Amino acid sequence: MESEPRIRCRAITEDDLDGVIALLMRGFPMRDRAYWARGLGRQSERIVPEGVLRYGCMLDRGGEAVGVLLVLSGSVEIDGRTETRCNLSSWYVEPAFRSFAPMLVSVALKNKNVTFMNVTPAKHTWPVVEAQGFAPFCHGQFTAFPFLNRSRGAVRVSRVDAGQTPTQSLASPERDLLRAHAGYGCISLVCSTPDGDVPFIFRPFKRWKDRLPCMRLIYCRDIADFVRFAGPLGRHLLMHGSPWVIVDSDGPIDGLVGFYQTESGRKYFRGPNKPRLGDLAYTEFALFGP
Repeated sequence: MESEPRIRCRAITEDDLDGVIALLMRGFPMRDRAYWARGLGRQSERIVPEGVLRYGCMLDRGGEAVGVLLVLSGSVEIDGRTETRCNLSSWYVEPAFRSFAPMLVSVALKNKNVTFMNVTPAKHTWPVVEAQGFAPFCHGQFTAFPFLNRSRGAVRVSRVDAGQTPTQSLASPERDLLRAHAGYGCISLVCSTPDGDVPFIFRPFKRWKDRLPCMRLIYCRDIADFVRFAGPLGRHLLMHGSPWVIVDSDGPIDGLVGFYQTESGRKYFRGPNKPRLGDLAYTEFALFGP
């Protein structure tokens, strides 16, 4: 009598992607193959330090993926230093193998020298996430109506496309950031003033049961920059059909018209470097999209 195949937890490789995508489609039936292939394809092009998971880890049963935890890792430039950030994303285990699910988290969180992020935790999982050693770096989200703000001085808003070279006044990492995210389908913008150029990245998506077009702030240097340029940015985004912008926040934002919520938008981190508000670059929001 043949013995049952052994369950082992290991890193996902490129050869595993077809099986992993098939598993994710069973776990998240609202997402099609193109959605997963697109995001994982973008992740395959990123620079990932040696010894860090590129795609995440899987439960392997005789060569078949029966569980998966995506970990979207990469190096990012922050304030002149290079950090490694790992976004724990979609997690699914076939019902018959749920008892092995903790192995995925154990393997995924093994590296103590990187910063892990969980940016889409469902509310009922918050206690579990905190028990895993994560702490909030964002407690809610602010829905802003930036087009209602007045302009402050002369501001020119320009869009950066994937194949375009942004203004040389921006540092090289920010120029690369704008181009890369434009290639992901985000809206990369630069606000130009006599004092200099300021970059922003937004992700279009639909809110309230996929009925209303909206924007999510993916990147800015500081939330104060978004407040400063809210008027011209909001009117530019309004031309793309979106009057709303979702901004990570720990409370109401002075200088913006809108409302604050704590029922959704909480985000967690674990590791040496607490992410700042206004920086979701290269997370699942950007790589996978809406």
